Amino acid sequence: MAEDLVLDTAIRDWVLIPLSLVMVLIGILRYFVSKLMRSSQLPTDPKIVKEGQIVVRARNLRASANFIPVKSFRNRRAYFSNELGLAGGVLVVVIVVVIEEEFGKLMENGLLHVPKGQAQNAQAQMFSDPNMAMDMMKKNLSMIIPQTLTFAWVNFFFSGFVAAKIPFPLTQRFRSMLQNGIDLSSVDVSYVSSRSWYFLNLFGLRGLFSLILGEENATDDTQRMMQMSGIGFDPSKSLSAEKDSLDIVQHEWALPKFEQRAEAVLRNLVK
Repeated sequence: MAEDLVLDTAIRDWVLIPLSLVMVLIGILRYFVSKLMRSSQLPTDPKIVKEGQIVVRARNLRASANFIPVKSFRNRRAYFSNELGLAGGVLVVVIVVVIEEEFGKLMENGLLHVPKGQAQNAQAQMFSDPNMAMDMMKKNLSMIIPQTLTFAWVNFFFSGFVAAKIPFPLTQRFRSMLQNGIDLSSVDVSYVSSRSWYFLNLFGLRGLFSLILGEENATDDTQRMMQMSGIGFDPSKSLSAEKDSLDIVQHEWALPKFEQRAEAVLRNLVK
């Protein structure tokens, strides 16, 4: 049987609360430092701007799909993904929107179609642009340096403390995650060490930072680590993902007989 521990209130006042408060303040400080170090450069490649606008238009179509008739939705979806081929209604949209030199290409593929040989390599694009590589290095440094210093501070002053207890039972698989720095198998798994509390705050404060700093904040450590591991942004993947999302949209007309109801309301107002 695992032993039950009685946690001193001084641990709450001098370990748990200060550690959580310092993690929040460091996250806010990192946000403003990253904002100052960020270089505001507009994309100069017309192809990247065009692909971004296509993705935005496709998302708007998905968001308002149920507020347009089913025939109009199918025509617009075919214009982006070319799922049903170019019908007569789509041909009119193509003539109005697309310039003449791209008309032949669109007769075969929609705007969200990415040819196999034209997929961009995000890593090659990053290394070919020195400004992009410098921005990536600044972002990584703004994460590595504060977290290294904070972990050294936690490991030096708060190592070996049992800081809190989770109010629900857990299995033994969580022991290595919640009791980092404590080598006692007799302690219940629901107790959290100070070092594990640091890691829980490191990856668990994303929602709090979103409320304080907004959704587009620079304190997402999970995304930073993915970027450090070489996972970059590929515009062609965004087009393919948006095409798949648009293809699976099920149209449900949200305004059945809207014209008749509007006419009835106007007639009642006139009377």
